[in-house]
Amino acid sequence: MLEPALLPTPLVDCTDGVFTRAGVGLRLKRDDLLHPTVPGNKWRKLAPNLAAAVEQGHTRLLTFGGAYSTHLRAVAAAADALGLESVGLVRGEELADRPRNWSLRAAERSGMRLEFLTRAAYREATGRAGTGDGTEFQRRWGRCLVLPEGGSNALAAIGAAAIPAELPDLDGRDVVCCPVGTGGTLAGIAAGLPPGARALGVAVLRGGEGYLEAEVARLHRAGFGREFANWRIDHAHHGGGYGKVPAELAAFATEFERRHGVPVERRYVAKLLAALADLAAAGAFVPGTRLTAVVTGLPDPE
Repeated sequence: MLEPALLPTPLVDCTDGVFTRAGVGLRLKRDDLLHPTVPGNKWRKLAPNLAAAVEQGHTRLLTFGGAYSTHLRAVAAAADALGLESVGLVRGEELADRPRNWSLRAAERSGMRLEFLTRAAYREATGRAGTGDGTEFQRRWGRCLVLPEGGSNALAAIGAAAIPAELPDLDGRDVVCCPVGTGGTLAGIAAGLPPGARALGVAVLRGGEGYLEAEVARLHRAGFGREFANWRIDHAHHGGGYGKVPAELAAFATEFERRHGVPVERRYVAKLLAALADLAAAGAFVPGTRLTAVVTGLPDPE
């Protein structure tokens, strides 16, 4: 049985010098505390998909991810709790014969069957999943519900749209912010905002200009039947690319943890917070703006 989520997640005021000097408020939406085994935005995106899987009589979930994918671990844990099988297609054929890292071990402990693909085969497989054609996957793995890389589909965006409803008194001064890997969380936040409030995503991968914007718009059409104009994506704070954590970013995260007592996940959340600090220092936000940073996940174990 899947444990219940902690909802609403805590909302914490965060007084920090760079924001105070810019006349900007900062709050942290602690979605990292949402669920013990399916943390943060993964629970929000997975919950409606899991409900659909059970309702449609699926007994197997199939999805995709890299060697340290939080999404793979979350799907494995959720499937195990619900008595479902899970299959993870992992980017990187060379990993098949290597000792499992902590992340892949966790997925396997939850019962996930891992298959390692070359990068070309992985791109082809995720592309097929994006078209909704599950024929090839079902031929290999039997009847299964195919979840996209990162878990971002229309149902996931609908799940993430609940975030703004947990934020009191949103109005024209508010910007709700999140890191962006596949676009599902940002799409949901933007769709759930009241008039006047805006959403800001910080891309964590390099070279996503245009592509990520198109993905968010696609998720809006698929999940809500319309597009929204109340959001944008910052592409200048990816830290060198997906999974890259340069020394300056790591130092920023360590210092933020020291000042505020909040653990900072490095590959997503640190990039978000560093981007907001840089933008505030550069005067990108009108004084009086209230930023809410959605803390989407937990740091990796030491």
